[in-house]
Amino acid sequence: MKVMDKTSLASRKSLLRAQTEREILQSLDHPFLPTLYTHFETDKFSCLVMEFCPGGDLHTLQQRQDGKHFSEQAAKFYVAEVLLALEYLHMLGIIYRDLKPENVLVREDGHIMLTDFDLSLRCSTSPTVIRGPNPALDALQWNNAACCVQPACIQPSCVFPTTCFGPRFFSKSKSKKEKSKPEVANQVNLFPEMIAEPTDARSMSFVGTREYLAPEIVKGEGHGSAVDWWTFGIFLYELLFGKTPFKGSDNRATLFNVVGQPLRFPESPLVSFSARDMIRGLLVKDPQHRLGHKRGATEIKQHAFFECVNWALIRCANSQRI
Repeated sequence: MKVMDKTSLASRKSLLRAQTEREILQSLDHPFLPTLYTHFETDKFSCLVMEFCPGGDLHTLQQRQDGKHFSEQAAKFYVAEVLLALEYLHMLGIIYRDLKPENVLVREDGHIMLTDFDLSLRCSTSPTVIRGPNPALDALQWNNAACCVQPACIQPSCVFPTTCFGPRFFSKSKSKKEKSKPEVANQVNLFPEMIAEPTDARSMSFVGTREYLAPEIVKGEGHGSAVDWWTFGIFLYELLFGKTPFKGSDNRATLFNVVGQPLRFPESPLVSFSARDMIRGLLVKDPQHRLGHKRGATEIKQHAFFECVNWALIRCANSQRI
């Protein structure tokens, strides 16, 4: 249960944020986002009742790991689920703006729940369908009924029936005979894709956690949905290396680093080229050239870092027991 002191919400801005969070929670229906069971108020408090997550948050869990960072496989598991949550939010026209390990809770089954929406921005979004090169697929009637909308397997680009039970999350090595057979998962680019990225949304608000702020927020240039892909890059970096890339000696130095310092990777721990490459794409300072700016989560999901991820069955994957 999230309990907010009404005294601390006295300002108009705080009241609007609390109202926005409640409205967002009421609109959500996704396995990696919270379900608002009810909300009520007393004379002193405003309360939101949601699912309890006994696993705590990722920040606390990370501090218990050797070297205070996750293995690459564990990090991939968590960021993949966060990516699907962000994709769903963007489809609803919600820019999250506050991604960090403290806001990612771990359920009893080991899967994540993205929480805290008081800094989120609501805007309009217009879904766009990008047709694939296959004429037979182009001939398919594309409508809302064609999308996979089962809560346990959100996959906007899914155009065929799928099951949520079957292969493991990360694919295992296959025989030569199996490898010779084409797989639907490897041909996702042949299918029509539904893009629902609120790219036209603009806000001048200075919101977020200092170490996670995107350059366009720091410079006051106005920002849109691309800020979520910047924070997603910082988030992955922190899970892998145990620290954020632009932290300075104080807040002022941190903001200077975000805007003016290049991205650097520590020598250890060792991280794959694909992980570093995706982080580089996400942490491009110009939002117009940032990975995910044009096609949103669809673009990020197709990066080599997620090559072995079965997106349609991710909810049924064996969760990380850490």
